[in-house]
Amino acid sequence: MQVVAHRGASAEKAEHTLGAYLAALEAGADALECDVRLTADQHLVCVHDRTLARTAANPGLVSTMELRDLAELDFAAWKHPWSELDDEAPDMDPELGKVLTLRKLLETVADYDRRVELAIETKHPTRFGGLVERRLVEMLAEFGWTGPDAPVRIMSFSFTALQRVQRLAPDLPLVMLMDKAHHWPMLRRLVDPDWIIGPGIKELKAHPGFGRRLHQSGRRIHVWTVNTKANLELCQSLGVEAVITDKPDTMLRLLGRK
Repeated sequence: MQVVAHRGASAEKAEHTLGAYLAALEAGADALECDVRLTADQHLVCVHDRTLARTAANPGLVSTMELRDLAELDFAAWKHPWSELDDEAPDMDPELGKVLTLRKLLETVADYDRRVELAIETKHPTRFGGLVERRLVEMLAEFGWTGPDAPVRIMSFSFTALQRVQRLAPDLPLVMLMDKAHHWPMLRRLVDPDWIIGPGIKELKAHPGFGRRLHQSGRRIHVWTVNTKANLELCQSLGVEAVITDKPDTMLRLLGRK
């Protein structure tokens, strides 16, 4: 079972920061998960929300700000707001808490001393529409990561977004994310047989038959967000291929890999 660090080691470090991803790599995560959005000047950045209020204390929209403006913000302070008052808190490199571009994350993975995979989610709806997927595939092509051996898979809750990626880079694995089990009877008629299905753990727990049907149909399953032993065991019982977790170190220990 692959252990995928959700926005990095986000239980302990501020999500989507370089610090969170370096912590996940150090913990031994098999793969890193990130969300990507386009800035006003067409840079792909690793940010989940459309606004910056939660993670950077700024009311702005990612899509209306340029990268240089985002680079001035602190994306880590919200996680440990009282750290400046703690004399025993370790000093942190400010660069580890800045906005993280997708290019920087790809470079980090490419330069790492072992194979690490990437699960990249494109966020929709967005004012840029299909330009997000086009820019993403263009960047992956720069790294030579659009073929069948690429350490990358693309995820989205948007069926249309995944269709775009399929047209632009037909060899890349695709993950159809789902947060509503009752959508599956309709989706299963549309989703290609080789697409991976990515249900949330809450749906698998609330609708046990849903997970069993996925498993019995032979579908590859990647589940988010798995942070407890009980949830991990449920995933194991369903033959889940990858768990996306805020706590990669904990999951690796529970799996007996540490």
